[in-house]
Amino acid sequence: MTEHATDATAPGRQGGRSAALSGDDADVIVVGAGPSGSTAAYYLAQAGLNVLLLEKSRFPREKVCGDGLTPRAVKSLVAMGVDVSEEAGWLRNKGLRVIGGGLRLELPWPELSSYPGYGLVRTRASLDEMLARRAQSAGAKLLEGTTVTGPLLDDDGRIVGVTAQTDAEEDPESQSAHLERSRVSSSGTGLRARLVVAADGNSSRLAVAMGLRKRDDRPLGVAVRTYYKSPRHDDDYLESWLDLWDGDRLLPGYGWIFGMGDGTSNVGLGLLNTSAAFGNTDYRSLLKRWLRSMPEEWGYVEENRTEPVRGAALPMGFNRTPHYHRGLLLAGDAAGMVNPFNGEGIAYAMESGEILARVVAQALARPTRAETERALRGYPDALQDAYGGYYTLGRLFVELIGRPKLMRYATNAGMTKPALMRFALKLMANLSEPRGGDAGDRLISAVTRLAPSSR
Repeated sequence: MTEHATDATAPGRQGGRSAALSGDDADVIVVGAGPSGSTAAYYLAQAGLNVLLLEKSRFPREKVCGDGLTPRAVKSLVAMGVDVSEEAGWLRNKGLRVIGGGLRLELPWPELSSYPGYGLVRTRASLDEMLARRAQSAGAKLLEGTTVTGPLLDDDGRIVGVTAQTDAEEDPESQSAHLERSRVSSSGTGLRARLVVAADGNSSRLAVAMGLRKRDDRPLGVAVRTYYKSPRHDDDYLESWLDLWDGDRLLPGYGWIFGMGDGTSNVGLGLLNTSAAFGNTDYRSLLKRWLRSMPEEWGYVEENRTEPVRGAALPMGFNRTPHYHRGLLLAGDAAGMVNPFNGEGIAYAMESGEILARVVAQALARPTRAETERALRGYPDALQDAYGGYYTLGRLFVELIGRPKLMRYATNAGMTKPALMRFALKLMANLSEPRGGDAGDRLISAVTRLAPSSR
């Protein structure tokens, strides 16, 4: 590879040789090989672009997550050609079991033409590596153990690459040849590309270095989780507990129990920042107190815990914007893509990665610099079309449930009306027919269209 800088907005060339011809290390550098980054890299490579996917850890690696996938996420997996059969190690589930107000409801996933009628469970350590390997199989070059330390900027302040360094461990079979070509070393080296994708998670140091910080007017959650050996490990429903108390305080959030099918359950809780309790709660201690109320035979006791209690932030409702800025595109948690209604992030990470790849492939095929830039500016609009109104409704929802009395009333009233709860499942899991469908689907579509955008 050559060392000199090139114009990141030069006219696009299709095919894997385009970056070599332009003098860059890649057409697109994707920072972070989580669900959003790997999905973006997969579709970009399928479009014939030269893609460099940088991951600071080495697979398999841990991520804090509930490990439960709704039908929305299953659809994205199937679209990438992932084998989601039970024989391939996936545990299927029928729907969501909701516990609250002293009642218990089992709500099957809705039967829709747009989404499959089942969910899945798989550890993030396994899922993330699987998606990264899918990106590799499509032609993306994956560099593990490679930490991005900052952006490379041209004279106009536009990002034209990144500085990166690799850790001391190297897999000679998969990485050494490319590491030599791309000149990544332990001392740090610049890698150049025509566009850069920040898919580096909630903190997104790359986005921050480009001046893109989190928005205080958007919701934020926090989740803690761990694993226990339990006879409930093969439950065919995801389980959500709506009554999350801290002493006499009802908290805006929920607890979950997801059977992993391997002898353990993923057990955790999530809270929203729309309550005075947010930031004033010991979440790990709260998790232990909550689990003490569970039947002893379920096994959620300290001697059965198999992993540390870990926590993570949940960036919701587009809490970092703009999603395109001076050659940098944001995806997944870096873009604040978590659903405010239910804390789901994987489906939106993968979908945003696909949307991004579609926009970038079209942009880099434009014959002039101005046309390329015009197409790239359409990426935030594409995200607004997909989620803008829905996330606005989600922000209203989290404000409402931040009021304990209202939350208590809604839980008690809703749990006595199964039809209402089935509609709530469709709304909160974003599982409705975009066109046609039943009365509930049409109502969700109408309200979402009428809601203001999330800019």
